[in-house]
Amino acid sequence: MKVRKALFIAAALLQTISVGAQLKDLVQYVNTLQGTDSHFGLSYGNTYATTAMPYAMHTWSAQTGANGEGWKYQYSVDKIRGFQQAHQCSPWVSDYAVYSFMPIEGTLEVNQEKRASKFSHSNEIAKPHYYKVTLDNGITTEMAPTTRGVHLRFSFPGNGDAYLVLDGYTDMSEVKIDPQKRQIIGWVNNQRFVNHAENFRSYFVVQFDKPFEAYGTWENQNDKTFPAEIYRQGKGAGVYLKFKKGAKVQAKAASSYISQQQAILTLNRELGSDKNLEQTKARGAETWNKLLNRVLVEGGTDEQIRTFYSCLFRANLFSRKFYERNENNEPYYYSPYDGKIYNGYMYTDNGFWDTFRTQFPLTNILHPTMQGRYMNALLDAHDQCGWLPSWSQPGETGGMIGNHAISLLADAWAKGIRTFNPDRALKAYAHEAMNKGPWGGANGRIFWKEYFQLGYVPYPESSGSTAQTVEYAYDDWCGYELARMTGNKFYMDVFERQMYNYRNVFDPTVGFMRGKDKDGKWQEPFDPFVWGGPYCEGNAWHYTWSVFHDVQGLIDLFGGAENMVSKMDSVFTVPNIIKPGTYGGIIHEMKEMELAGMGQYAQGNQPIQHMIYMYSYAGQPWKTQYWARQIMNRLYNSTEKGYPGDEDQGGMASWYVLSALGIYSVCPGTDEYVLGSPLFKKATITMEDGKMFVIEANNNSNDNIYVQSVKLNGNPLNKNYITYKDIVNGGTIEYTMGSQPNKGRGITKDAAPFSLSKN
Repeated sequence: MKVRKALFIAAALLQTISVGAQLKDLVQYVNTLQGTDSHFGLSYGNTYATTAMPYAMHTWSAQTGANGEGWKYQYSVDKIRGFQQAHQCSPWVSDYAVYSFMPIEGTLEVNQEKRASKFSHSNEIAKPHYYKVTLDNGITTEMAPTTRGVHLRFSFPGNGDAYLVLDGYTDMSEVKIDPQKRQIIGWVNNQRFVNHAENFRSYFVVQFDKPFEAYGTWENQNDKTFPAEIYRQGKGAGVYLKFKKGAKVQAKAASSYISQQQAILTLNRELGSDKNLEQTKARGAETWNKLLNRVLVEGGTDEQIRTFYSCLFRANLFSRKFYERNENNEPYYYSPYDGKIYNGYMYTDNGFWDTFRTQFPLTNILHPTMQGRYMNALLDAHDQCGWLPSWSQPGETGGMIGNHAISLLADAWAKGIRTFNPDRALKAYAHEAMNKGPWGGANGRIFWKEYFQLGYVPYPESSGSTAQTVEYAYDDWCGYELARMTGNKFYMDVFERQMYNYRNVFDPTVGFMRGKDKDGKWQEPFDPFVWGGPYCEGNAWHYTWSVFHDVQGLIDLFGGAENMVSKMDSVFTVPNIIKPGTYGGIIHEMKEMELAGMGQYAQGNQPIQHMIYMYSYAGQPWKTQYWARQIMNRLYNSTEKGYPGDEDQGGMASWYVLSALGIYSVCPGTDEYVLGSPLFKKATITMEDGKMFVIEANNNSNDNIYVQSVKLNGNPLNKNYITYKDIVNGGTIEYTMGSQPNKGRGITKDAAPFSLSKN
């Protein structure tokens, strides 16, 4: 037996080595411009030309928009005005800790408008590990990122004097030029959401491989230059450098939120041994290929593969690593919450309203170690500012609604990621649920007393009240479930009643979640097509389905599965009309729903994205399969118009990745993934520990979208879900696909995934 075991281990090791040696070049399929053809009134992703390492502290992007503008890179704009360090997770909250470079030839121009140069996308390469563009004036800029830095190269054609401008962006900055060392050091502090802005600094160091022929400082308030000056501090303080005509200049840059010394340490650690940009570029390609190869898909069209890996790239950018490594390679960080330095890990730049649904359930599969660190970071953030994060950038913004940090914590625990103290988490969440914080709608709870006393948030007292009620109810179930899993009877009792509060805003006479005033009267007049009012970025057609934890309870409210299925069917068949309601005009989410052409289904916004998977709770899983394919094929692609709305920190990209794999987490906080319709004939997910989960879809095609039968590790599976352990322990799920629905599979109640009311 020992010999057999040794042979098995040796075979497994050889397989691992073989897989490692046969990494496919998957970065070639990634288009980092996916979703960049967006603007204020219409989003095809609201992304920018991101070049970055996975979960990097700093990313880099070409800049077409003005300093401070949220739409930093728009595909439709034909001029570039800089190449900037970026952190932005949404154009709606802009960016922070930004500084930029712009190469210029001929006459020195520091003004961001005047220095801008036209370019063509045909002269642009945009990959995760490498960005290159040749401007119409002949200057070529290249960028190859590291986790906290970047390797740049500026190639001047030699038609005039060669300049490089460093722009200090929108707020205070400091710059120092050291001509002897061919170096610039400094800091910027532009930000919006740092709780102690007075001591926030993003320290940077830039090391050049060519001498400066001339240099000076400038400031972007009046675009005044100061020749030969080596130091300046002030609003928008920057630098200009002059190089030899026709120079090819390489620059290594790194940044730190802790100190100048740490920025230099990081530069030496991440870029010091790289003699040229090609080395940095090659290492970056290897990093991304290792990650992308962990989800290997086969058997799709070229466009499907490009869309999948472009989405998988974006699913692995957020949350950012906000920690650094000291001289002993130990993690530590500047806290954006209280302005102090701590040992350990911190993550930021994520809006949980967007990502608890998809991005974190995917990340729990791919990166459980990071997730374990993240959960403790959430609790550390609570200790540092008094509140659990809801949307950090990098400090707490309080954006959107709900208290979804508890979803992340409960989901991690349910999936076996148990690195944190659950009692500490529950205490933090209870404080969140029974108080209102100073930042935004999702920092604590608006009208929390009324929610506990009445069982709902009243309208019109609170804008978005019905949306708040259903999301609070789910969050309270997450609190209850974490308490139940960890044996905390006290908090089970606290949250048990509230997790059913969604019932209190469902009106059976109209079949919708609806606004209700403090006296218990329904909002009048009622029109399910009207946006706003008691809803947040949606209408009654969208929010009626926000009962992630108790789909059976929702079925019961409808009076049975047939009634609810009929209502879900009608989402796609009712008129595709827009009534702006309290928004007063058309917002981009409305326009995106209209363009999708699927009735009132709004894939471009989060509240309804899970609805199609609810068919699998109601005995008609073939409709889940049909609509999953329709949405993937009709609303996603790999181009600049690649998303049907805001991509939102990997949230929409993760929806596609999970759905393309044929799984979806309707209820984070359970260990279940609902089955859909796999897009590819084969997909292989490799876990952190090397175990593999293989998804095979026999006879799969664009016509054969319906599941005929399923086997899990060779055994027939009639359930409409699998568990987290099924995936991470490795194995094979085998689908047989066909062109017609199998209306005899997955139709029994015991085939349905978890619902509070039946379990």
